[in-house]
Amino acid sequence: MSSDSILGSYHPPDRRSGCSLFFILGRITVVALPLTGQAAFVSGASKGIGRAIAIALAAAGADVAVNYYSSAEAAGEVVGQIQALGRKSLLLRGDVADQNVVESMIADTVAAFGKLDHMVTNAVYSDREPFYTADMAGFKRTIDVTMWGAFYLTRGAANQFIRQGNGGSIVLVSSPHAYIPVPNAMAYNMSKAALDHMARTAAIELIDHKIRVNIIHPGWIDTPGERKFKTEEDIAKHAVMLPWGRMGTPEEIARGVVFMCDPASEYITGAKLLIDGGNTLPWWAKGGMAIPN
Repeated sequence: MSSDSILGSYHPPDRRSGCSLFFILGRITVVALPLTGQAAFVSGASKGIGRAIAIALAAAGADVAVNYYSSAEAAGEVVGQIQALGRKSLLLRGDVADQNVVESMIADTVAAFGKLDHMVTNAVYSDREPFYTADMAGFKRTIDVTMWGAFYLTRGAANQFIRQGNGGSIVLVSSPHAYIPVPNAMAYNMSKAALDHMARTAAIELIDHKIRVNIIHPGWIDTPGERKFKTEEDIAKHAVMLPWGRMGTPEEIARGVVFMCDPASEYITGAKLLIDGGNTLPWWAKGGMAIPN
């Protein structure tokens, strides 16, 4: 929460109490952090959106397990930032496309934190090429990580929540690729479309257990992953043409995830939250360019 979101000044969270102190019109108001005492797991949390989500959850009071696959140094920095906020953090290297690895990582998280309250599935892989000439190894890897990885994490978290008997929250980071047929990204499009239906099916199957399952749809976000497909020049050129005049930031997506995880949002399940600066509106109809991502 920023200082300009209320009348008065903001002071950083008290690490011992899990509270923030606000001075409002001469009075001290104590605001409890919404995720104090809770534990979260974030996949693909070393960079970009996953990194921002892990740090934001910690800033909201949660202990956070940081999953990564190849960027060990970057993941270690995320753990350090979480610990600097006064939270516990666990570094977990593992391929989410492997169900046994996923279940082992969830067990390690519970062993470290004593429980699991929130699962955020964010890890992805993507190659971009026409489907009819695609390298099938990359095509299948995209689906294995992006779709099956999210499924294994959702399934593993659901079973842990059921064992605990206190509900829980699952947030799947999906994409407008779920319904926009972006060319040269068939495997990714297919995977994200599957995620959306997966999440809503899980939401209805888990509702009796008070386990919430929701979806975040980020727009074109400024992350290291975008540099795999475009040069800095191309990114800068297209970003200013977006409806909001810029790309989104990982922190803007992270705020949406914290909102979905917040116990105050308990009546929200099976929902999709679009955070794209109007990028999926028909702005091209007014002379804009085609959606660049």
